[in-house]
Amino acid sequence: MLSSDIGKEAIKKELPLIPKLPGVYRMLNENNVILYVGKAKNLPNRLKNYVSEKNHIIRTERMLSQTRKIEITSTSNESEALLLEANLIKKYKPKFNILLRDDKSFPFIFIGNEDKWPQIRRHRGKKTKDGFYFGPFASAGSANWTIKMIQKIFQLRVCDDTVFKKRERPCILYQIKRCSGPCVGYIEKDDYKLSVDSAIEFVSGKSRKIQKNLSGQMEKASSDLDFEKAAILRDRIKSLNIIQSSQRINEANLVEADVIAGYKESGKTCIQVFFYRSKQNWGNQAFFPKHDPGDNLKEILNSFVSQFYENKSVPSSIILSEEIKEKVLIEKTLSHKENKEINISVAKRGSKLKVINQALKNAKDSLNRKIYESQNNKELFENVSKKFNLESNINIVEVYDNSHIQGTNSVGALITFGDEGFIKKRYRKFNIKIKKNEQDDYGMMREVLNRRFKRAVQEKDNYLTMPDLVIVDGGKGQYSVARETLNELGLHDIPMIAIAKGKLRNSGNETFFHNGKVYKFEKNDPTLFFLQRLRDESHRFAISAHRAKRKKGISKSLLDQIDGIGSIRKRALLNHFGSARAVESASLDEIKTVEGVEEKVAKKIYNYFHE
Repeated sequence: MLSSDIGKEAIKKELPLIPKLPGVYRMLNENNVILYVGKAKNLPNRLKNYVSEKNHIIRTERMLSQTRKIEITSTSNESEALLLEANLIKKYKPKFNILLRDDKSFPFIFIGNEDKWPQIRRHRGKKTKDGFYFGPFASAGSANWTIKMIQKIFQLRVCDDTVFKKRERPCILYQIKRCSGPCVGYIEKDDYKLSVDSAIEFVSGKSRKIQKNLSGQMEKASSDLDFEKAAILRDRIKSLNIIQSSQRINEANLVEADVIAGYKESGKTCIQVFFYRSKQNWGNQAFFPKHDPGDNLKEILNSFVSQFYENKSVPSSIILSEEIKEKVLIEKTLSHKENKEINISVAKRGSKLKVINQALKNAKDSLNRKIYESQNNKELFENVSKKFNLESNINIVEVYDNSHIQGTNSVGALITFGDEGFIKKRYRKFNIKIKKNEQDDYGMMREVLNRRFKRAVQEKDNYLTMPDLVIVDGGKGQYSVARETLNELGLHDIPMIAIAKGKLRNSGNETFFHNGKVYKFEKNDPTLFFLQRLRDESHRFAISAHRAKRKKGISKSLLDQIDGIGSIRKRALLNHFGSARAVESASLDEIKTVEGVEEKVAKKIYNYFHE
């Protein structure tokens, strides 16, 4: 029996039980891990192809050889199946599917309309609040830059409500003319509303109208000899010109469109997405989907589009660099999802082709950089192997570091580096749970490595795959403890390196420990720089995790430690007394007067502070 026949037999057994309906099927291996998620208009007809076809492509043969079980979910129509397929692929990341990696929500700019003094801020996630949402922007930096320019032009507040309500004098943003000072009444409500409306018009693409308005105001101020006001308006017009030129009114006149171009080379693909809203270019982002080297660009683009919009708002127009197989189905599905007509087209001529060619050039450049970096990283891995005489190839490196201040808020950190750079989704932080380890660097290292690798050995919850090399920040002592911990778990074959700073803690004088030997590098050695970069990233991540924990601890109130005091009562007490310390010094009768605090709870609070 051929290896792929095992999977075919598993499918054959299930075929008589599968309804002739649209839906999604999942191929599972002997450990019930999902290998592949697919959809079909008619489930049994699609699955019969796996059984009847004799010459499958190599990837399908490999998948069938590992398949031991099949699961199906029927849906009411093919559009529902498409959305479910995209959702399951993102959730389970099956090894034989084309995967959209680094998928996340994009930032928007939000201006609320419920508040008397609306705030402008960056927003990610669901649009639950009433107000105006503008985006998506390609990155947080792009959205922040636009907010900064809007502050310069329209002087809207960016502070949170809690800060806004407590201010008695304006902050520095008022001094540098980026806020009109509504917190202390330096601007009338109607004038502020006018600024908000102008800002909304501006991000909606009516910048020429705003510019004309500002020019008129500047001329009037100048003729009234109010040169200070005229200078402020002049600066606002300058800022408006900067943002207009940077966002580039696009020559293709795209009111609301995403331009998606794919480029494939050396078995890898880059897909560039450009966001056009209100006739402006709001940035672009590169994606590198994971796929089989033999997959063609049309298949990759098809999978990308269906997965990309599974959890995002969809513009009226999607312009592609290639035809896709399921264009009609995806159009229908997205139109139904957004409750508006969505048009998917391929740019073939004119100004739209120019926009696509620009996106293609970006995709090609990004992919070439990615391939170069990947190749460079492989060379660095090879250099590490040669220097430390490692027997196995390196593809994944894990680096560990700890952070604490005199044993408080102790945190362990793990960062990961692979062929394509730092792998953020494999970063982990470990809050130290064993009390005696909080002031013991060796104990912290032992606890962190135990928790990380014990789960991997037991294969719990599909935990992280094993690394090819472990690096710990520390000297001979840390190395011994870390090596011993891994050996106790039976992981003798995972090589380990410890990196210790010199006596003066100066970069470039590091000492390395491996297998009982001490290693040093020349100061200008690229491999030394590489290892320093890994160590510094682990240190940065550990420090940021420690600071976040410390900040959380500082922000906790004394009231949080009293049983039965929830967020509503806590807020009532703080609003009444002003601080937790004031509650501590209050009498029982005073505590009883707080709304929502009955006598029994008042006694509990009073006794907590006075027993």
